[in-house]
Amino acid sequence: MEKIVKIVSDGEYFNVTDTLCCGQVFRFVPHENGYFINSLDKRAFAYDERGKGVIECNASDEEYFYNYFDLSRDYKKIVYAAENSGFPVLAHSATLGKGIRILCQNEEEALISFIVSQNNNIPRIKGIIERLCKALGDKKEFYGEEFYSFPTAEKMAEMPLDFYSGIGLGYRAEYIKGVAEKIVGGWSASSLKTLSSAELRKELIGIKGVGPKVADCAVLFGFHRSDGFPADTWIEKVYKEDFNGTLTDRKKISEYFTGMFGENSGYFQQYLFYYKRTLEKKEEKAGIE
Repeated sequence: MEKIVKIVSDGEYFNVTDTLCCGQVFRFVPHENGYFINSLDKRAFAYDERGKGVIECNASDEEYFYNYFDLSRDYKKIVYAAENSGFPVLAHSATLGKGIRILCQNEEEALISFIVSQNNNIPRIKGIIERLCKALGDKKEFYGEEFYSFPTAEKMAEMPLDFYSGIGLGYRAEYIKGVAEKIVGGWSASSLKTLSSAELRKELIGIKGVGPKVADCAVLFGFHRSDGFPADTWIEKVYKEDFNGTLTDRKKISEYFTGMFGENSGYFQQYLFYYKRTLEKKEEKAGIE
């Protein structure tokens, strides 16, 4: 049995729960007082404990998960910039959500996951991805628990279209199969790393089934381009309620924020998104003005 190592990080700028539950990733499972996190063919167990964020993984995966959780980056500077931005809602969001980190996910896994996510809810997205992995991935074990790796593009490409319909993908079935066939045909997401964010977004939108929202999510959460700013219902709500915005086109709303926040856009997006979708409701229930 391989040695298990612990990676311990300051919890002020790394909260496991907030990082996993802010909509950027779907392959995690609550377990006891923490979460199992799956990425490609690897698994870790992560939890918050006494003011620290803790990750337990196989010794051979230590570097992978250290990078996956973006632990080398100084988020104190990012939070400071948000708190001193001059926008009260952003400052408040960053103070409450300062433990959020942008995960460094595999580009192709993130792209496929966000194609699954379009017009879908989180429990259903997670269920579809889990069924995909269980059907086509390799069986693995970690801490005595079985899990399945994310399937290879080769395996996905050889499956008939009705397989994808059968696991609940609906109209997205042809998109997922199409991306897998594209990868097998020689296309590689990693080859796009040298492109500017604008060029990358354009390239991704050229893939069938990838619209502006999916492309923006892949740019930020798959390629870790911090100048990306996905705009959805919650961001539109922030824009209108807290920035007094009048635009209705989400692409323009995204451009509005990236023009204002530059390289910090993606980090600020997560603070604002998580606050508006989750933390603001908690404050309202607690009677906080």
